[in-house]
Amino acid sequence: MENVKQSYTNITVKWAVIYFITSVVITYVFQFLNIDQNSAAKYLGYIPFIAFLLLAQKEYKDKLGGFLTFGQGFMTGFIYSVFGGIMLAIFIYIYLAILSPQVLDQSLASQHDKFVENGMSEDQIKTATEMGKKYGAIFGAVAVLFIMPIIGAIISLIGAAIFKKEKSVLDIEKNSDSYTDPAV
Repeated sequence: MENVKQSYTNITVKWAVIYFITSVVITYVFQFLNIDQNSAAKYLGYIPFIAFLLLAQKEYKDKLGGFLTFGQGFMTGFIYSVFGGIMLAIFIYIYLAILSPQVLDQSLASQHDKFVENGMSEDQIKTATEMGKKYGAIFGAVAVLFIMPIIGAIISLIGAAIFKKEKSVLDIEKNSDSYTDPAV
């Protein structure tokens, strides 16, 4: 039983690392191609997240001999999303604070226009912009840290329902027939 839990963790961490690397590449491709961070293209980042979550659940099912309870499937996907969220949150902070602070500045500039449209005064806009410059990277990281597990939980429920295959009575009998009692 200990071996199963170990492979559970190994699988979730492996797929979370693959997702993290993919997300970093997508982030820099978007930056290189000068794709607006607020465009609909930002939702393309969810495709690898969902795909790798489902692949983690499938791999765990395969490790268990083709059988997976709903709870095992859910936890595999959820833990994957927690690990992926933690790694991505750290990257988002480093990316916005150190590696590419101009991305945060561009985001704040686009927010400025929305603030004006909403009728905010110049003092309010200035205060919001200063706060965004000071804490924007932290807010981004915290948002990712909380949003990824929530989205992961929803997708994990769906994936667990898809991959669920519990052992039936026939499967249990089949396994017990192959067992030979050494006392006989």
